Amino acid sequence: MKKILVANRGEIALRVMRSCREMGIATVAVFSEADRNAPFVRYADEAVCIGPPPSSQSYLLGDKIIEVALKLGVDGIHPGYGFLSENADFARAVKKSGITLIGPTPEAMEIMGDKLSAKAAAKQYNIPMVPGSDGAISDIEEGERVALATGFPLLIKASAGGGGKGMRIVERIEDFAEQMKLAVSEATSAFGDGSVFIERYVAGPRHIEIQVMADTHGNICYLFERECSIQRRHQKVIEEAPSSVLTPEIREKMGKCAVDVARSCGYVGAGTVEFLLDETRNFYFLEMNTRLQVEHPVTEMITGIDLVKEQIRVARGEKLSFTQNELKINGHAVEVRVYAEDPANNFLPDIGKLVTYRRPQGYGVRVDDGFEEGMDIPIYYDPMISKLITWGATRQEAIDRMIRAIEEYQITGVSTTLAFCSFVLKHEAFVSGNFDTGFIKTYFTPEMLLDERQDEAELAALIASHLMGNQSQTTGVTTQPASQTSRWKTERTRKS
Repeated sequence: MKKILVANRGEIALRVMRSCREMGIATVAVFSEADRNAPFVRYADEAVCIGPPPSSQSYLLGDKIIEVALKLGVDGIHPGYGFLSENADFARAVKKSGITLIGPTPEAMEIMGDKLSAKAAAKQYNIPMVPGSDGAISDIEEGERVALATGFPLLIKASAGGGGKGMRIVERIEDFAEQMKLAVSEATSAFGDGSVFIERYVAGPRHIEIQVMADTHGNICYLFERECSIQRRHQKVIEEAPSSVLTPEIREKMGKCAVDVARSCGYVGAGTVEFLLDETRNFYFLEMNTRLQVEHPVTEMITGIDLVKEQIRVARGEKLSFTQNELKINGHAVEVRVYAEDPANNFLPDIGKLVTYRRPQGYGVRVDDGFEEGMDIPIYYDPMISKLITWGATRQEAIDRMIRAIEEYQITGVSTTLAFCSFVLKHEAFVSGNFDTGFIKTYFTPEMLLDERQDEAELAALIASHLMGNQSQTTGVTTQPASQTSRWKTERTRKS
C-alpha cells in the first residue's frame, strides 16, 4: 500500500496522514471549498477539491471520492470517523472499485449498524443484554405490552440511531403512546428509519467501551477500556483510560465479551464495543461502532499502540503486531474534546474566527487538531476544534496535567468547552471516580461558569488597579480606572 486517500477532514485527516508519513505512504486529501486552506490539505502529498462546503455536496459524495482515488492511483481509502466511515454502500463500492477500504467489511457494518441485528448477533455468544424487546416495535399496543413486561422507567430507542436521536425515557405507561410517536417521528427524520425498540432504563449507568482490533487471520484482541460517562446530549465530552471503577476481573470479562461481539460479525480492523455498567457493576452490551473512535488517543497513550498504523497493517493483510498477553496498561490518559460551544448557553455552537489560538505543550500533553490561528470555524461541520490528551503515571497525575494544559490553552474569538472541562476535572465526584452519565444534570449549571467568569474579571480588575496604583506612586503618572484597564482580561475571560 503506497498511497492512501483520507476521506475525511480536520484533525482526524491530519492524524491519519501523520501515521501514513511515518510508514512511508503517500497521502491524498479530498476537501470542500470551506476547507481549501485547512492544515490537512497542505499536509497531504496531493489534494483535490470535491465540492461546495455542505457535506452532502462534498464529503458524503462516495462515488466522487472513489473517482478521485482511481484517477490518482490510490491503493487504500481511510474513512476516519463520521461521514462515510460506517456506510456499508460506500464500503461495498470501494471494494468493487478494486481499492482497499481501511475498515471492516460492509456486512459487518450492516450487522452492527442496526442495534437490533447487533443484539441478535451478540446473543449467539450469550453477551449480557439490557432487558427489553427482542425486535422492532411498530405498533403502540404491542409496545405497551412490552413496556409493562419490561418495567419502568424504560427507554424507547431508534434502531438505526445514535447521538441521542430517536431516544425517549418513559416513566409511566400513561406517557408511553405519546413518547413512542415522538421517538418514531424523530428516528424517521434523522435516519430515514422509524424502527424503535424498548429497553429497561439503567439508573446511574457508566458508559464503558472496549477497543478491539481484529485481523484477517482470525486474531482478535481487546486493548482495554475507555470511560466515556461525561456527556452532554448523549454525546461524549471527556474520556479516560482506563476506567477508575473496573476491577481486573470485570475488565477481563468485558474484554472477552467485546472480542465475542467482534467475532459474531466476522469483524476486521479497529472497532469499539460499548457497554453500560450499572450501580452494582453489572454490564450490558449497548452497540458496536465499526470505525475508529474520536477518543482513540487515550487507548494509544496507555498501550503504546498506534491504532491507525495497525489499521493499515491489517488492511494490507498482515497479522496483528501484538498478542493479548503482550498488551499492558501503562499509566492513565484523559481526553477532553474542545468544542466551539458555549457551555453557559446549553452548549450551543459558537461559530466564529480563532482570533487567538495557542496550544498547550510539555511532557505528557498531546493535541490533535485541524485549525490554526486566524481560521474560521465552519458552520457546516461538527464544531470540535481539537482533542486535548494528557498522560500520567497515575490517574491523578493525568488529571493535574490536563488542568495545567487547559490553563495554557489560549483560544479567543469563540466560546469553548475548556472552562467546563476544567470544572469537571476539579469536581470531587470526578476526582473520586464516583460519577455516571448524569454528571452534567446532577452537578452542573450554566451559572457556575458565569459566576467563575465574573470572579476572574473582578480579580483582574483589582490586580490591574493595584499595579497601576503602584506605577502612579513611582512615576507620578495618572492611571486609568480599573474598569478600563481590565477590559482586555474581561473580554479574554468571556471568550475563552
